[in-house]
Amino acid sequence: MRPPTRPAAIAVITVLTLASCGTGAPPGQETVTLVIAANSISGGKNSESADWIKQWVIPGFEKDHRNVKVLFRPSGVDDEQYKTKIALDFKAGGGADVIDLDGIWVGEFAQAGYVKPLAEVGGPVVDSWEGWSQIPQAVQGLGVFDGKKYGLPQGTDGRVLFYNKTLFRKAGLPEQWQPRSWQEIIDAGTKLKAAGVPVPIQIDAGTAMGEATTMQGVLPLLAGAGAEIYANGTWTGASQAMKDVLRFYQQIYGGSGLGDPKLQQEAKGRDKSFAQFAEGKIAILAESDYFWRSVIEPGAGIAPMKDRDQTVGYARIPARQPGAGIRGQDHVSMSGGAVRVLNPFSKHPKLAWELLAFMHSAAATKAQLAGQVRISSRGDVNDEVLTDDPMLKYVADDVLPITAYRPGVAVYPQVSVALQEATAAVVSGKSPDEAAAAYQAKLAQLVGGAAHVSG
Repeated sequence: MRPPTRPAAIAVITVLTLASCGTGAPPGQETVTLVIAANSISGGKNSESADWIKQWVIPGFEKDHRNVKVLFRPSGVDDEQYKTKIALDFKAGGGADVIDLDGIWVGEFAQAGYVKPLAEVGGPVVDSWEGWSQIPQAVQGLGVFDGKKYGLPQGTDGRVLFYNKTLFRKAGLPEQWQPRSWQEIIDAGTKLKAAGVPVPIQIDAGTAMGEATTMQGVLPLLAGAGAEIYANGTWTGASQAMKDVLRFYQQIYGGSGLGDPKLQQEAKGRDKSFAQFAEGKIAILAESDYFWRSVIEPGAGIAPMKDRDQTVGYARIPARQPGAGIRGQDHVSMSGGAVRVLNPFSKHPKLAWELLAFMHSAAATKAQLAGQVRISSRGDVNDEVLTDDPMLKYVADDVLPITAYRPGVAVYPQVSVALQEATAAVVSGKSPDEAAAAYQAKLAQLVGGAAHVSG
């Protein structure tokens, strides 16, 4: 066969070049299909996220990758149903290319071999992504397991101490309050009680509060005592740090009158605590920024406070004493949130990474907020969108850099219940040592024996 003439050869090269330019697809490949999966669906669960994917992400990415077709696989089911479905996809070696996961599932999926570190899937380009410099190390931890980055955090939250400035004035306490130790919280509670405040301190406890007890109470306190619930393959049992946490609960609920033990046992106790804070009956409340933006929000909150911005103060949760927290910190927090991971079985892993990186760019992150004032994972976006909300900016600037996360392993939810039971025991009158011993025995059963427990 005679070789093509020079103009014809140039034409062939041009066609092949145009076919592959900007797509990352092999030359000559007509269309590459990528799939995004998330537990969101237009008109249903997480509707705004679904709309953002369909209306902003897909057309934006396809515009710059004209030989790529992006599909969205929505779900609108219970989180556990979604988790099961995704796990089955992974187990079968299938599923979408970019997948939403709750951050708490990352370790479990990694241990099962369902997900792999981002750089192993997307290649070396992952480590040079511009976005890493915009996500604080502590926030990156949402998608980290065993020191490796498995996912990009979508957004997160932070836990603080909220307090009522009016009640503080009544008790002779400063309106700008930042406790430096647990004892300073107790001291403030004692003054508030003497001033006639019905419930000086509310730290979630017991099983009725569910995961709120663990995330708003036990885990940040444990971090403040210098320990994490799970580290290096070992669970924290009846250690000194755990006993210190339970002793702090005893100081509040063990007859001092600083907290309301009955509230911790009521089915709707957490909701009641929200209402009582809004009514000026609770002075100090440990919660996430959700409390500020959704519970006591003046216009549409579930327990609105019209004078929220003037009356409510917020402070970082102190370590047991200065420097006693994890990483030698003076203050601590806990955070949660969702991540996006790459499917290690993707047929187009490098393109999948490009899509994932695009979804976490500054422009995409801002578009996903859709005008809402929310904390994103990116510092550059937070600097722009949080300027009019000092509380959320405070969390982004001062709390997220010191935060920590729950362990993403399968047994954690059961461990969490055991922690809730330990606080319930203290609230009902048992000593911290008794509650800690019972907790350790239960923990050993849950995690495969005493060899996996430090106490």
